[in-house]
Amino acid sequence: MSDTLSHSLAGRTILITGGAGFIGSHLASALVGDNDVRVLDDLSTGGAGEIPDDAAFIEGDVRDRETVREAMTGTDIVFHEAANPSVERSIEDPIESNSRNIQGTVTVLEAAREAGSRVVTASSTAIYGAPETLPVSEDATPAPSSPYGLEKLTADRYTRLYNELYDLPTVALRYFNVYGPGQSGGDYSGVIGIFLEQARAGEPITVQGDGQQTRDFIHVDDVVRANIAAATTDAVGEAFNVATGESVTINELAEAIRELTGSDSPIEHVEGRPGDIRHSRADVSRAERMLGFDAEIDLEEGLQTLVNQ
Repeated sequence: MSDTLSHSLAGRTILITGGAGFIGSHLASALVGDNDVRVLDDLSTGGAGEIPDDAAFIEGDVRDRETVREAMTGTDIVFHEAANPSVERSIEDPIESNSRNIQGTVTVLEAAREAGSRVVTASSTAIYGAPETLPVSEDATPAPSSPYGLEKLTADRYTRLYNELYDLPTVALRYFNVYGPGQSGGDYSGVIGIFLEQARAGEPITVQGDGQQTRDFIHVDDVVRANIAAATTDAVGEAFNVATGESVTINELAEAIRELTGSDSPIEHVEGRPGDIRHSRADVSRAERMLGFDAEIDLEEGLQTLVNQ
């Protein structure tokens, strides 16, 4: 990420919930040099070692009202990244997932209302389900196909409702498939890391289903840029797709990783996931127009940075 962008948010007191996780830790690293950054995380999915040394770490559950209130005191901005991030886990344990993703969001919003802190909430492409048309715009009718998608839709709507009801400055960012350094496997965002591990080890690259399903992959550095834009925009009470507006088949992704790594790994197809969404690609025109955000890192460049690390 460019120094110019990371310095566009300075002199603020910032709370990042889920700041030990993949996206949250990248946000913390980008902002800590010029801001007073606090991280609230229960370490259920993230690791304390991912938190920058100069950030204040508060170990706690985002659902605990007093913990969140204390962490929020005196803040200007909260980036709400804490969540159960897994579709599979939401299906296996919908009650726990609902608690983390909805109760946690409302707890953060209430504390932010008391503190007068702007909120940028991590929403998801999962709210759309299987879109009827592509590219999918923010005005598309939501049709989530998992508890996770429904929870993210509710969190997304709560975030915007707090702007409508309480005049709290809020923005919801609908992430598509985020990838980058430090990511663990899981769902489609993690498939890049899995494919890289398989290719480097000379193992078969395992593609679920026929591999013709498409996804819109966005690098985590661009996601950080989108969050910074959302933290400074006048376009509050809105939701924005955070994506590249380009899609790739999973077969093409596997081939690209095999080529970039110089691997001889065969590509093998395994059983597909039940209910898997076939195609996904974002309409990014609203983010470009209202946030001034467009992704700068194309997939080939992003993959190359992972191969070289």
